[in-house]
Amino acid sequence: MKRKIAIMLVALCLTFLAGASGAEEKISGRVKSIDLETNTVVVSTYEGQEVTITISPEDTSTLNKLKEKRVRVDDDVKVRYVSKDGKNVATYFRKPAGC
Repeated sequence: MKRKIAIMLVALCLTFLAGASGAEEKISGRVKSIDLETNTVVVSTYEGQEVTITISPEDTSTLNKLKEKRVRVDDDVKVRYVSKDGKNVATYFRKPAGC
């Protein structure tokens, strides 16, 4: 009985911690603007929302794509992000694979 209660408490704690860290969101849309000074990209989703995405300084791969203009305004993108300190920080930022 004590073991079952302990397992349930651990599962409850893990569920709480996963929710507290912020769930990862996914969006697809078109790049509306790029600001390399603030490392932000505004993505206009296909549903009509505008979402500002912050690119972490550690994400050199995405920052290089933006600086080298491999990702430009009006490009289609797929983005995953988490909300941290009031900002939407990208965890995945790619152009969709094309033909």
